[in-house]
Amino acid sequence: MTRIALVLIGTLLAARALAGSQSCEVPDYVTHVDAPLTRVSAVVAKDHRLDILVLGTGSSALPGVEGARSAYPARLEAALAKRLPGAAVTVRTEVKTRRTTADMVNDLEKYLLDGKPTLVVWQTGTVDAIRGIDPDEFRAALEKGVAVLSAAGTDVILVNMQYSPRTDVMIAGGAYADNLRLVAQQHDLPLFDRLSAMKHWNETGAFDLSGPNTGHMAEKVHDCLGKLLAELIVNAAHLDRNHSKETR
Repeated sequence: MTRIALVLIGTLLAARALAGSQSCEVPDYVTHVDAPLTRVSAVVAKDHRLDILVLGTGSSALPGVEGARSAYPARLEAALAKRLPGAAVTVRTEVKTRRTTADMVNDLEKYLLDGKPTLVVWQTGTVDAIRGIDPDEFRAALEKGVAVLSAAGTDVILVNMQYSPRTDVMIAGGAYADNLRLVAQQHDLPLFDRLSAMKHWNETGAFDLSGPNTGHMAEKVHDCLGKLLAELIVNAAHLDRNHSKETR
């Protein structure tokens, strides 16, 4: 085999490795937000703690014995612990499958009484889209939930649905994603655009989301989501104790 052929093969293998590399890189707009997390900022500065409730459906969890440890809420807690040295960070979850936004709203007051979180990370919209809930009804339930959380003095981050090329053509999620963005804008809330982040990873080859959804890849995706969400929280609350970019 000639030297030129060896060089070409080496270049091809390097290109394939790069295309298949698993990177958490996303466009800056995914983690840059203008909406402030004032409650988070004040509590971390005064009490050196941050209590977070992740409210979501099945896409906020992973199956198996180690699923809870690998899913993005746990990865969020780990990432924030690194980004906020000296602050006690706790992330608890209320994650159940097949719940619409209205179902979650019905339990909001109970969740708030149980833990009194400083921040609620609310992932929703997927089940509503699957069930074909009227987008206006979805938005009304979302508005009601935001009102309950605001009245409780809790900061809120809205999280949209995950992206998969296999389900994107079957589930019409556009109207629900649009309503999440609109409600976030109207109430000056941060939106964690999970949909755009995962679509970017698929298009750039960081993760092949069109292939088999292996447990290892799902864990990597959730790890990236946790780190990106931590960066968004640090940015929105101006918590610049540690300037290192955990997602880079």
